[in-house]
Amino acid sequence: MELADYSTSIWSVVPPLLALFLAIITRKVILSLTVGIVIGALMLADFNLGNTVSYLFNNVSSLVYGEDGFNFDTINIILFLLLLGILTALLTVSGSNRAFAEWAQKRIKGRRGAKLMAASLVFVTFIDDYFHSLAVGAIARPVTDKFKVSRAKLAYILDSTAAPMCVMMPVSSWGAYIITLISGLLATYAMTEYSPIGAFMAMSAMNFYAIFSIIMVFFVAYFSFDIGSMARHEKLALESADAEEEEQNGVVGHVRNLVLPIVVLIIATIAMMLYTGNQALSADGKPFSVLGAFENTTVGISLVVGGSASILVATLCILFDKQVGLADYFKSYAVGMKSMLGAILILCFAWTINNVVGDIKTGTYLSSLVSGNLPVAVLPALLFILGAVMAFSTGTSWGTFGIMLPIAAAIAANAAPELMLPCLSAVMAGAVCGDHCSPVSDTTILSSTGAKCNHMDHVTTQLPYALTLAAATTIGYLVVGITESGLLGFVATGVALAGMIFLFKKR
Repeated sequence: MELADYSTSIWSVVPPLLALFLAIITRKVILSLTVGIVIGALMLADFNLGNTVSYLFNNVSSLVYGEDGFNFDTINIILFLLLLGILTALLTVSGSNRAFAEWAQKRIKGRRGAKLMAASLVFVTFIDDYFHSLAVGAIARPVTDKFKVSRAKLAYILDSTAAPMCVMMPVSSWGAYIITLISGLLATYAMTEYSPIGAFMAMSAMNFYAIFSIIMVFFVAYFSFDIGSMARHEKLALESADAEEEEQNGVVGHVRNLVLPIVVLIIATIAMMLYTGNQALSADGKPFSVLGAFENTTVGISLVVGGSASILVATLCILFDKQVGLADYFKSYAVGMKSMLGAILILCFAWTINNVVGDIKTGTYLSSLVSGNLPVAVLPALLFILGAVMAFSTGTSWGTFGIMLPIAAAIAANAAPELMLPCLSAVMAGAVCGDHCSPVSDTTILSSTGAKCNHMDHVTTQLPYALTLAAATTIGYLVVGITESGLLGFVATGVALAGMIFLFKKR
């Protein structure tokens, strides 16, 4: 079936924006995504009902099986979600979560410590944003519940440390992907003064949104800086936190039974990422290197292996303690998988509308908006804004990287070669910003899942922080465009953000 071409039409933004608008207004994510998907499918099929049904069937079935066989990327992510649900249920039924919460309560002196602990775990789990949001959520949630921290605040902490840290770390799934893109761009434009890893590190230093997003998380955690609807959620948590705590059985577990499975989850996942990356390098006749392995790794299968290994260790711990009966043990599998079904459903709908957005060429239309005669000084700020709009509309940072980085490089190479790295960095920052704000972003969905927070509560409570950071970052990139100094841009972003925080506090 030949699809209608909307690559040069403003109508290409209708399906994603309609889904986003309805999600915010109705707070019914599945319904909103369904409307966006159906409208997009009708447009692509020229409003032919038969072709629309055929397109939707092919789109949905491609999540599992496509032209090249099974789609193991999506299958493995779904399997990992189910495995993590099972692991969480096992940790609960064995009393490990309860034991860890009681242990932490003796050592962490209040809500501030609980929030700082949740934020600090990103320095251990930065290898992948999915992994971070779900694993840290499982670890931190019992502790933050004990200290009356709202689930919305935990979801914000997870989301605002996941992508920002991953996008700046060369040894992560994000970093490896971006370095691969940069390598091709450097070769295309004969930029020999930078190596791919050197260019990536320079760009990370100018990724003002990611840097200040992490700083903002620790500021919010330490000073309880609650703006917008976050203040209401925190107040409700303080008044009725007992209702937020997860149901616990009578088993009193051991902290080691939580720590060991989580440590195995991290080690096994990293080891498998290195193994699958090395397999790809060997197939291409290339020598092993850590960075090369992460560039070519298969994240999905690595997460599944890590999840399976952690469940095995959790099972051995349960057998060793002999405190959980066989019936309760197997019941945990059903409970754990059931707890993840909502997140999996939302994620599948998000993947589907992302496919629709790709076919209707929303990204191509948005990227065309930067063409034409533009003042050189505004290029970094404009690319940041456009990257944010594209990621917000499409729900994908990686898709935005793939579309916008080559466009930004082409514009900078012709208009202002001296701004090449700032322009590329601005795209990276914008992609993460839009990803944060978008209800259909997979990272946003999984952060809600990790915190066990209502998805739209997470979106609406995080949005004021993300928009504040976006405004400060835009000012920073304007300064970079004018002065060609990343340091001055960093200072300008910090000053602008501090000023906005002061105004919020004063109000």
